[in-house]
Amino acid sequence: MTNLERTRALKRDLVLAGLMVAAGLSISAVSFAQLAAQSPKLAQATQPLQSTPGAETKPSAPSQPTTTGARPHETAPQPARPDAEAIDSGAKPALPPAPAEKVGEPIPAK
Repeated sequence: MTNLERTRALKRDLVLAGLMVAAGLSISAVSFAQLAAQSPKLAQATQPLQSTPGAETKPSAPSQPTTTGARPHETAPQPARPDAEAIDSGAKPALPPAPAEKVGEPIPAK
């Protein structure tokens, strides 16, 4: 391909790109003109709130229960594994026995 052919191809590509940009701008201008010509329409998603009949005499919300935030004292926390005396008396642990630890090879010093 010679320099003249490259120049012509470059000019053709440049003209094509310019035409595409001009077409996009003209389509955008037409779209904006149509939007401006239309009257704005507002949509309401829900109906406006209406008062319930007799709402003046009813309480608006239930009263909040009074809590101290403290733990109830009736039941004390129980350990997951009972002590030796409890095991002798027949208590069973709440959790299964833990798996044995795996011991790997020692890490060699560098």
